[in-house]
Amino acid sequence: MPYHAVLPPEASAEDPPPDAVEDEPRPIAVRYSLQDRTFLHAVRALAFVVLAITSSIGLFLGYQSIPTLHHYGLSFFTEYRWLPSQDVVGIAAVLLGTLQVAVIALLLAVPLALLTALFITDWAPAWARPLLVRLVDLMAAVPGIVFGLWVLIVVQPHATVVTHWISKHFGWIPFFHVRTDVDYPIWDQAPGYPSYAGSAAIAALAVAMMIFPMATSVMREVFAEAPVGEKEAALALGATRWAMVRTVVLPFGRGGMIGGTMLALGRALGETISVVMVISQAFEIKPYVLESGTATISALIASGFKEASPAQLSALLTAGFVLFVMTLVVNSLAAVVVARSRGGGVTEL
Repeated sequence: MPYHAVLPPEASAEDPPPDAVEDEPRPIAVRYSLQDRTFLHAVRALAFVVLAITSSIGLFLGYQSIPTLHHYGLSFFTEYRWLPSQDVVGIAAVLLGTLQVAVIALLLAVPLALLTALFITDWAPAWARPLLVRLVDLMAAVPGIVFGLWVLIVVQPHATVVTHWISKHFGWIPFFHVRTDVDYPIWDQAPGYPSYAGSAAIAALAVAMMIFPMATSVMREVFAEAPVGEKEAALALGATRWAMVRTVVLPFGRGGMIGGTMLALGRALGETISVVMVISQAFEIKPYVLESGTATISALIASGFKEASPAQLSALLTAGFVLFVMTLVVNSLAAVVVARSRGGGVTEL
C-alpha cells in the first residue's frame, strides 16, 4: 500500500521545514600577498599613466585645432587643396589618400598574415615554429625608414612594371585607370614607368610590410588557443588538415582575424616616414590608386611641420587631431574584438 505523507492543514509541500536554515552564500575574501599587491598597484599606476598621456595628447591636439576650425569651419574637411599662402586649406585629398594607402596595405598584408599564422600554428614542424615566430617578430623591429628605402630603391622600379600591366589590361576599372599613361619604360638603373612611380599602391607596399608582423602575431596567438580536443576529433573523423582548419580553427579565431586586421589598420593609418620617402605628394581627389601622386595626413604633417607658420601649424595639428581620433577609434574597436575572441569561440564540425 503506497505511503502518503499527511501534512497539517496549514502547511504545504512547498513550505520549508520549520527547523530548516536558509542557505546564504559565504563571502570569499581575497588576500593578496605583498608581491601581488605591489604588482597590482604598479600595473594600475602604469595604466593610469598611459591613459593620462593619451588623454593629454588628445586634449592638446583638440585645443590647437580650435583656431583652424573656427576660421575654416566645415570647409576644412571638404576642401582638397592645401595652399596656406592663399588661405585655402583642407584635408579632403589627404584624408582620401590616407584611406587608400591603408586599405591597399590591408589587402596585401592581411591575406599573407593569415596564411603565415595558419602555417605556424598548424603546418610548420614543432622545431621550426619558434624560429618562424622570432623571424616574424624581428620584422616588427625593422625601422620604417628601412622599408621605405627598400621600396624606393629596390621594389618601385619593378613594381611600376606590374602596375603598368594591371592598368593596361584592367584600366577599364576606374581604380586601375591612369590618365597620363607613358607606355614606355625609363631605363636608368632598373626599368620603370614614371607615370606609376610614387603612387598610393607603391606606398602601400612599404606599409604592408610594416603591418604584416602585427597582424600575424595577433592571429597566431588566437589560432594557437583553438581547442585541441576538437582539432584532434576532426582529424580522427577523417578530415584533412585543411578541413580541420576550416571547420575548427578559422571559426574559433574569427574574432582574432577581425581584431588583427583592425589593429593593422590603425597602424597603417599613422605610418609616416616610409610613405614620405615613396610617394609623390599631390593634393588632388582621385580614385586612381596606380597613378603617380598622392598624399596622406601623416606625410603632410612630416613634410610641412618644419617651415609652418603659426596658422599653418594649427592647420597641421588639426589634421593630426583627425588622424588621432581615427586611430583611437579603430584601435579601441580592435582591442574589444581581440579581448572577446580570447574568451573562446564557436566551432563547427
